[in-house]
Amino acid sequence: QVQLVESGGGLVQAGGSLRLSCAASRSIFSSGTVNWYRQAPGKPRELVAYITSGGTTTYAVSVKGRFTVTRDNARNTAYLQMNSLKPEDTAVYYCNLDIIGAYYWGQGTQVTVSS
Repeated sequence: QVQLVESGGGLVQAGGSLRLSCAASRSIFSSGTVNWYRQAPGKPRELVAYITSGGTTTYAVSVKGRFTVTRDNARNTAYLQMNSLKPEDTAVYYCNLDIIGAYYWGQGTQVTVSS
């Protein structure tokens, strides 16, 4: 089992920035792909970005150029840097660790962007 703990959410004005963290409990973290999802009220969960074990990143069109996903395997932690935030970015953000088809989820962290 791997536990994931997210942090860094909060309330920010439009145009502001936040950095989310996703800390894993085991070093096997380094061999998995980290996915960042978000879910707004009344909407399905959507994939925002991911980073593979090799460091390859991919972003949803809605966040490309504003969000950056990174990882620090020495700290078993992934990050989602979110800049130029918009009200439509308001959601609960979840990190997910995919290790050869075994999926682990964090508890989620609320991000609220005010206009």
